[in-house]
Amino acid sequence: MLKKHVFLHRSLSVSSVLWINMALVFMYGTLKKGQPNYFRIEDTDNGQAKFIAHARSVEKYPLVIDTEYNIPFLLNVPGTGQRVYGEIYRVDQKMLKFLDDFEGCPEWYKRIKIQLEVQDRDGEGENTLKPGSIVETDVYVKTKCEPELLQKPTYECYDTNGDHGLKYKDPVEIS
Repeated sequence: MLKKHVFLHRSLSVSSVLWINMALVFMYGTLKKGQPNYFRIEDTDNGQAKFIAHARSVEKYPLVIDTEYNIPFLLNVPGTGQRVYGEIYRVDQKMLKFLDDFEGCPEWYKRIKIQLEVQDRDGEGENTLKPGSIVETDVYVKTKCEPELLQKPTYECYDTNGDHGLKYKDPVEIS
């Protein structure tokens, strides 16, 4: 058993070892770069996250903005809405746990797997996704899809300062 462990250790590069137990997560809302909650992704106290690529969903999904706080929600209704643009991050288990807590998973959001088409990438090497390739990642979708949400306008790309006029309001700051 010791020989097998030593062989495994020697056969993995340092970067490969660092990526073990990491997850790919698709960010489409306030956690993207330039959006109001991105600072949470950058905060290493929450765990590690590395931007990997811009991507868009292979299937259409409704991305809507709702509540008095103008929160973006991805609804788990594949085939409806638009192909959604966002960012893929590789996150460690600590960040994944933080994201689950932040997203109120599994009560408010649930984490599911969806397929994404890579648009562009960051970095080089064995962990780089190629533009045009299809990858499966985790994404947070609203747990309950109230019928009135399907009547709202859908968006292919969320931006708090978008021309929709629905600027995000942090529920914590308002409370």
